[in-house]
Formats: sequence, structure tokens, C-alpha cells
Amino acid sequence: MLRRLDILSDRFEPEAELRVFREGVEGAGAIVSFTGLVRDAAGAAEVSGLHLQHYPGYTEHEIEAIIADASARWPLQGLLVLHRVGDLAPEEPIVLVAAASAHRRAAFEAADFLMDYLKSEAPFWKKERRSDGDRWIEPRQQDYADKARWAP
Repeated sequence: MLRRLDILSDRFEPEAELRVFREGVEGAGAIVSFTGLVRDAAGAAEVSGLHLQHYPGYTEHEIEAIIADASARWPLQGLLVLHRVGDLAPEEPIVLVAAASAHRRAAFEAADFLMDYLKSEAPFWKKERRSDGDRWIEPRQQDYADKARWAP
């Protein structure tokens, strides 16, 4: 099974990354992907950018563990997780998750599972640069509720 995790400081092109991923997964009948973009607004405030920090080595280790969990839960041909760090502008891709399987349900569920983890537990620290002042972003209650769906 193809498994790829990259924490990137440079911008990536989701479409190009998905083409490479697709070429690496044989026997897949379904590929599901999610691309998260930096928003340009937070409520009434304008967002001029996002700054992401991580703890190199530790962040990858923690995400690899959740990739292994997804691999054990669903019959997959491949998983891809790309996540940006550093300074990002509005509308830039921040995350790309893709799951490949013989059938759609496993691919949908694995991608959803990975995103729920990334939104609620992955060791990233995010600060929005806003028109009303910079703010650290914390996971929302809904993010934790979404992740709780996957508890055994």
C-alpha cells in the first residue's frame, strides 16, 4: 500500500499531487480527496494570512500513527497526507488528504477519519492574521465531536 506524509513549507499544487498519487495506487476503484484552503474571513474579521507551526519529527510521528490506524480499519491501496507549515495566504492550500480503495465507501471513510484527526488532534499550532488582531486557532467543539464518531 502506498503511504505518503509530507509536512511542507512551500506551496503545493493539489491537482499535480493527486495525479502522482493516482499513478501510484494500482487496483483502486475509488480515490477520495479533500483539499483545505486558507479562508479570507473569520466571522466579520478579514484574514490576511495564517501562520502554522509544528514540532518536526513529533508531528510526523503522530500523523503516521493515525495513517497506520486508517490502514488497519479500511482496505486501502493508498493514503496521502500533505500539510503546510509556515506563512500562508488566503486561498492557498493548507492540507490535502487522499484515500484510495477498491470501493468508494472505504475511501470516503478513511479520508474523513484522517481529516477529523487533523482538525482536532494533530500537533499544529495555527495563528490567523486578522483585521481585528492576530488570534491563535483552537479546535472547535464540533471538531472533537466529529473525531468522537470514530472511537471504538
